[in-house]
Amino acid sequence: MRRAEPLRHPLWVRLTHWIGAGAFLALTISGFAILLALPRLFWGETGANEAPAWIVLPLPVNLEQTGWGRNLHFLSAWIFVLGGAVYLIAALVTGHLFRRLAPDRDQLHPAHLASEIRDHLRLRPAVQSDGGHARYNALQKLAYLVVLLVLAPVMLLSGLTMSPGVTAAYPELFTLFGGRQSARTIHFLAATLLVAFLLVHLWQVLANRPLRLMRGMITGRSGGDTEKA
Repeated sequence: MRRAEPLRHPLWVRLTHWIGAGAFLALTISGFAILLALPRLFWGETGANEAPAWIVLPLPVNLEQTGWGRNLHFLSAWIFVLGGAVYLIAALVTGHLFRRLAPDRDQLHPAHLASEIRDHLRLRPAVQSDGGHARYNALQKLAYLVVLLVLAPVMLLSGLTMSPGVTAAYPELFTLFGGRQSARTIHFLAATLLVAFLLVHLWQVLANRPLRLMRGMITGRSGGDTEKA
């Protein structure tokens, strides 16, 4: 007799993961289409293609992609936000946030962190073992927490600041970000960090038995060997 493999990812984690992945892909594509209308970043309230910019992106100006880009961006943004809110609430209620994503005390030791940084720089696999079960390392956990608790809220609030309807009701957002164009710049920088996180996340998957990890995120179980009863 073999003992059934324990559930690696509950259903709510898998659903919010794939919904968020699809919404983020749509956000990235539509956001790039919107960016082409004004591939320059400013600080303050105003900005234009002919005005001096804080950052000039090496992209061609294309005004024809803005319409569908804005529609898709708005739709996928709310799907991403609602899915993320469900994940965060469920993670807090079930204790998942602190049990799986909060770094353990031994992982925060300077020597341990230095070892993890060296492993990442040498492109070594980052999955650790804890009693036979995979455990996120400290850098992974800190990255997930930054995405959930810092980058995602900044993306949401800066995106709302670019909406005239929202800022008409909540002009305090202009004070928070220093103007509409400042919010746009911060939105772009936060999005760039999220894309960088996604690329590292994909590399971690490819470097650590990708078929097993994908199976775990689809079925909840990775299909590994189980112990004999």
